[in-house]
Amino acid sequence: MSIATVSRVLNYDATLSVSDETKRKVFEAAEDLAYEKRTPRKNGGTRIALLHWYTEEEELDDVYYMSIRLGIERRCKQYNLTLVRLLQNNTAQLARENIQGMIAVGKFSQHEIALLKEKTSNLVFVDYLPDDDYFDSVTVDFVKATRKVLDYFISQGHQMIGYIGGREVFRDGTSEIQDPREATFKAYLKEKKIYQEKYVYGGKFSVDDGYRLMKQAIAEHGAASLPTAFFVANDPMAIGCLKALEGAEIAVPERVGIIGVNDISLAQYVSPSLSTVRIDTELMGETAVDLLLERLSGRRTSKQVTLSTELILRQSSK
Repeated sequence: MSIATVSRVLNYDATLSVSDETKRKVFEAAEDLAYEKRTPRKNGGTRIALLHWYTEEEELDDVYYMSIRLGIERRCKQYNLTLVRLLQNNTAQLARENIQGMIAVGKFSQHEIALLKEKTSNLVFVDYLPDDDYFDSVTVDFVKATRKVLDYFISQGHQMIGYIGGREVFRDGTSEIQDPREATFKAYLKEKKIYQEKYVYGGKFSVDDGYRLMKQAIAEHGAASLPTAFFVANDPMAIGCLKALEGAEIAVPERVGIIGVNDISLAQYVSPSLSTVRIDTELMGETAVDLLLERLSGRRTSKQVTLSTELILRQSSK
């Protein structure tokens, strides 16, 4: 592909007409360049399923889950494991697959978890902690990550702090999923006595919704009364926010500071470069495979692994 095409894909250029397959190749290549190779181990004959709650199209809007998937796929390749990749809406295929274990990536309701448990007792969840001590899981400490961001904003003198994030429901529609970033944002700023509900916005975890919600905030509050800082729940949304602020000629970070979450490959190349919370998504995927192999190798109690995060300060915040 041309440099121009790759650049426009990575910058979420809505005017670019390319297929989802082209976008997928670009995003996967961008994430791939950040990974180190490790020495393979042999586990011939082991078959595990990767159950992904996102569709391929949704994955393009939030490369957080794409990066986790790539980490799982690479680890399986290193260990010589056979990986059966399934989307959540294709769980019927599980009955036709001779699998020894499963990695479930995303959010799953209690009803869905019960169905998965019927398929295999060797089950690891990634990015979700079920209400059951039976299962292994790999999650991120979003509570501490959110507090890091808010402590930084407050230390810089910000008192009007906004939040833009995604809101999701389980695929079976049973209930809304509480996001720890939004919950912690509200609770922590209430403790500090600077929380304002009018500065909280929710939508989908996508560039388009980040752009739309920031435009909404600008329209509702005006440039003069807009919060001086926004914590944005993922990097694609934060990139959309930057585009909306640029279109409204609101200076970043002089007037509004922005911090996202994940530190995707593009974060350091947008203008201004994006401050963000770095999450080792590759390690999340690798750890899930390691946990599953532990379960397959013998009996043990369940294990929950929580990964720490790092605040990366760049040009979009002060």
